[in-house]
Order: sequence, then C-alpha cells, then structure tokens
Amino acid sequence: EATWESLDSRPNPTWYDESKFGIFIHWGVFSVPAFGSEWFWWYWQGTKNPAYEEFIRETEHESFVYADYAHRFDASLYQPREWADLFAQSGAQYVVLTSKHHEGYCNWDSKEAVPLSWNCKTDWF
Repeated sequence: EATWESLDSRPNPTWYDESKFGIFIHWGVFSVPAFGSEWFWWYWQGTKNPAYEEFIRETEHESFVYADYAHRFDASLYQPREWADLFAQSGAQYVVLTSKHHEGYCNWDSKEAVPLSWNCKTDWF
C-alpha cells in the first residue's frame, strides 16, 4: 500500500542501523551555479534573497529560469573512481546518492518527475 504509514512501518536495513559513518551525496542542478547551497532555487525564487538575485543578474541572461541550468548539468567533471577511493579512505560504510531533490530534478530517467518533469542524462552512471 502506497501510504506514509506503510513507508513508516518498514524497518531500516540492518547495515544502515549498524553503520557508524556514511555519506549522502546531494548532487543536482543546483551544482551548476555552485553558489550558496542545494537550496539555490528556494533562496532565489522562494525568499527572493538579494545575494541570489544579484548572482543571477550578474551571471545569467535576462529571461533566465532555473530550469535553464538542467542542460548545463552534464557531469563533465564527474570522477566516479576518485569519489569511490575518497569514500573508501574516509571509512564510510555506505554511500547514498540523493536521487531527487526538493526542486524536482531527478537523477534518473522518469516520466513521473514533478513539478517540472525533468531528468538527468542516464548514461552518466
């Protein structure tokens, strides 16, 4: 049954409960401007934070919208072997890629992604 109650009733995996240290990767369209935080869209559009508005004025064209970042999110600097080596050296017992962030961009191909129905290029992984 697809309800919050059914999800909340599922136990955590043993490996997760027994691990002391793990890494969650928040990587998405917000990485393109590399400004502020993963809440870039919210600070720019939601709260109208002046620093974010100025950043957009200085770096983007006049009719720019957040979704314009998606075609620039191309993982050109993605180095999975280096990441894996770094995670192993850190002693992390698990690594989780956040597959969808609050602004709706999916790090997988999905026709169900809302609100913008936008997805990454699935050949990266």
